[in-house]
Amino acid sequence: MSNKKIFILLPDGVGLRNFAFTDFYTRGKVATEMDFIFWNNTPFDLSKMGYEEIKLQQKKPSLFLEVLKNARNGIELNCNIRKAKDNVYDSYRFPFSYASFKSRIKSYTIHFLIQLFDSEKGLKKLRNLIKKTERKTNFYSESYALLKMQKPALVFCTNQRISLAIAPLLAAQDLKIPTGTFIFSWDNLPKGTMVVETDFYFVWSSHMKKELLYYYPYINENQIIVTGTPQFENHFQKDNIIDKEIFFKQNGLDSSKKYICYSGDDITTSPYDPNYLLDVIKAVRVLNKKGIQLGVVFRRCPVDFSDRFDSILEENKDIVTAIIPNWVKVGEEWNTILPTKDDFILQLNIIAHTELVVNLGSSMVFDYAAHKKPCAYMNYNPVTSDSLSAVDKIYNYIHFRSMPDDAVVWLNSPDEIADKIELMLSDEALKVVEKAQEWFEKINQHPAEEASERIWEAIDKICKKEIC
Repeated sequence: MSNKKIFILLPDGVGLRNFAFTDFYTRGKVATEMDFIFWNNTPFDLSKMGYEEIKLQQKKPSLFLEVLKNARNGIELNCNIRKAKDNVYDSYRFPFSYASFKSRIKSYTIHFLIQLFDSEKGLKKLRNLIKKTERKTNFYSESYALLKMQKPALVFCTNQRISLAIAPLLAAQDLKIPTGTFIFSWDNLPKGTMVVETDFYFVWSSHMKKELLYYYPYINENQIIVTGTPQFENHFQKDNIIDKEIFFKQNGLDSSKKYICYSGDDITTSPYDPNYLLDVIKAVRVLNKKGIQLGVVFRRCPVDFSDRFDSILEENKDIVTAIIPNWVKVGEEWNTILPTKDDFILQLNIIAHTELVVNLGSSMVFDYAAHKKPCAYMNYNPVTSDSLSAVDKIYNYIHFRSMPDDAVVWLNSPDEIADKIELMLSDEALKVVEKAQEWFEKINQHPAEEASERIWEAIDKICKKEIC
């Protein structure tokens, strides 16, 4: 194709992390002669970063499209249960809302559509209905006209789960422009979150490729490209690591102490996160009495703006220091809380200057594995809890079934936290790190620092029709 433009579709802020705030763009300039244009539906002005962009002016999906998307998700989970004979997929469902008249109508309609189309054949009909509906929208017409004028060689979508991306991708396909999408997270495919359908699918690993073929049998093997994800590349950019003394001074840390990191989860995943943090603080006090001299760096989940940690942080200033993620809140929904490029450097330095990380089932295990440092998972319910917050539900999720034995240190009760942290500070941690690295290599194609190059190499081949 003579045109050398690549459209990088950002339907929401999730794709910024991987494709705007990493070196993905600059590496593309080296790897290919193509021009890159961000088709941008986020509030970020990417032109200030020197990127060429076309703004979508904050388009939003219609209510009907959201109903169809949620019905599709429900049917996919039903199909997964029948296929795998495993009820774990029920745990991925979001509760329906009946709080208002509008929400009740929406929920009843989704229920009706799930019952109407609840089979593999029905799912195919619903997928076609979504496409038919979107082709009738003004957004489709606008996208079609723009693409017809611009004639890009490829439209690359940064997120497979956003319904807003359906119309522009359909317009591209109807114009015979190749399309691709990136599966943006390691746990997405079992959840039934696939919304877009493209010519090519970029995945983290061979493991994810197998998942994609299992959950979406209409996708052919030659449509799937294993690349890894750019989100871990910053850990290998050692020039961005600040001198320890400077970092400690900037963040009010005590240079006489070693620090462990407590990495928070969102309030839905871990409603008892403050309890876990407090248990870790108490364990550190025990260790400090033994003369080990530790502190805790608390990095909250970037989409958690609650005050639920405030009293614990205030009452334990001598032990714990909060370092606030450098994200920007531009709306109330989780996907309107957006990362910044500076936060990559901040996260890198927190990891570089702490000894280990503690959390509830977070992918931070891989960030620390990239630095050859261990991770501990909280593995108990700190208070009487319902089934929605029980840790046995968390660790039964499909993505944890890929974990080798002993890839993390399990904290099974508050009483054993101190001893296990002490163990993680010794040479015994090397065994855990080795297993974590094995898990990391299964989840994400290695070398991890070359993901962007692999993506651009595949894009270049698609544009040259060497992959089709």
